[in-house]
Amino acid sequence: MSGKKRILLAVLLITVAAAIYVYREYNRTNVNIATEKSAFTVSAPELIIAFSGDNSVASKKYVGKIISVTGMVKNVYRDDRGYYTLSLGDTSSVSSVRCSVDSMYTNRAASIKAGMNVVVKGNCTGYNEDELLGLDVIVNRCVIEEH
Repeated sequence: MSGKKRILLAVLLITVAAAIYVYREYNRTNVNIATEKSAFTVSAPELIIAFSGDNSVASKKYVGKIISVTGMVKNVYRDDRGYYTLSLGDTSSVSSVRCSVDSMYTNRAASIKAGMNVVVKGNCTGYNEDELLGLDVIVNRCVIEEH
């Protein structure tokens, strides 16, 4: 086989592999968190303490995993597009667990009020820390399990 044919074959194989990858990514769907099992069940104050202490250890343990968080709702925020974010934690602290509710479950989130105790399951994606605003642990695509 000549050099030109080998190069053409390699380009053809790379093109086919790229096309398969693009097709899979385009048609990929998100995992339904409501049907997934939680890797951990933790209270909001415990989660905040874990990230306040050694955040690299907490990140290795929680980030990228489905977790269930129990706690009192400090605040319910609805943005201009109708998406809900719940802040869980102790009202005496500025730190909280920020739970962005999955858009498929906004009806359940609409019934949540500050002061209620809830169990929320979602994907822990990390934390934000600020000297003035405290620490926020971020949990996305949340499903409200109990309220």
